[in-house]
Amino acid sequence: MNKVFKIGLIGCGHISETYFRAEKYFNNIKIIKCADIIYQNALKCAKIYNIKALSVNDLLKDEEVEIILNLTIPKAHYEVARKSLINGKHVYSEKPLAINFNDGKELLKIAKRKKLYIGNAPDTFLGGGIQKSIELLRKKTIGKINLGNAIFAFPGVQSYHPNPEPWFSKKEGGPVIDMGPYYITALVNLLGPAKKVSGSIMRGVNRRTIGIGPRKNKTFKVECPTTYLSTIIFENGTIIRLTLSFDVIAHQRNHIELYGNKGSMIVPDPNMFGGSVYVCKKLGDKWREYKTNKMPLGKINIRSQSSRANESSTNANYRGVGLSEMAYSIQNNKSNKCNGELSLHVLDIIQSTMKACISGKTQLIRTNCKIPKPFSLDEIKKILK
Repeated sequence: MNKVFKIGLIGCGHISETYFRAEKYFNNIKIIKCADIIYQNALKCAKIYNIKALSVNDLLKDEEVEIILNLTIPKAHYEVARKSLINGKHVYSEKPLAINFNDGKELLKIAKRKKLYIGNAPDTFLGGGIQKSIELLRKKTIGKINLGNAIFAFPGVQSYHPNPEPWFSKKEGGPVIDMGPYYITALVNLLGPAKKVSGSIMRGVNRRTIGIGPRKNKTFKVECPTTYLSTIIFENGTIIRLTLSFDVIAHQRNHIELYGNKGSMIVPDPNMFGGSVYVCKKLGDKWREYKTNKMPLGKINIRSQSSRANESSTNANYRGVGLSEMAYSIQNNKSNKCNGELSLHVLDIIQSTMKACISGKTQLIRTNCKIPKPFSLDEIKKILK
């Protein structure tokens, strides 16, 4: 029987609801206490979920808490994770690992020294969609992958978020930090580690208008590039053109397409867990569909319309599986799949992409990583309720 790990949540924003819901799916995690830099937010969260609210410092020192779930804003990820490790806690953070590569490296050093685990979102690559794609690639269904395309493009969060400024701020803003982790983590799991990246940027409008909430119709300044057009070359020679943009009203391109010497593949949305994989092996043939809706982490459990371009209104969303899988790995003394090494490599690609696109100079990726083994049905069953 799995041990139930006691989780301390720091950062009681909108995403916290998703992790509380994860307790319904997974058998080894339980959020018992929460904290937020704004204590009233922690009190509200504690009341809703019938747990205890503490100050951030008290939660970090609480001896009952074994894992810190770090759901703070990106620029706070490093500091909260560092303090968690220093206080002897394993830590699982939302994406990205940090907003600075050197900070990410330091976190891995501290974790190794103190023999603690680091886990990091996104965990969507553990879902049916990406895992089915990995399975087909390992079977050489479309042969050697030569090239491909990936895209995330929509108008930006200002239309539906009451406080959109962080997404457009100088250091933590822009689509690479926001959505890049989903696409890059999926691509690394599909293709292996990256070697170098080049690209260019486009700056959209200088000011944007808030579309919802008490500050509706107020404008704010955009401090970062809002479109990145990059080319990533992987260690295996695959070349991927990646578009990440907050400047596109609508599009009909697939999230990820891979082109091999024996066929082509459409990979489903890396920001979700399900979706069908499609393969075409001959010009003019129909695309063969590989459904994932009967896979444990591919079953549809959300039915609501998304306003983001090219996203289905029905989705599989099992966020929190990475936290659960890390807890299982801690108990069984094995490497977790959403591990620090993978997350640091993704952060390296993120930072290198931004630097390459802004400077116009190709950047070499400084890190490498071992690709997590496929998430087997047996492994999944062990943590499911």
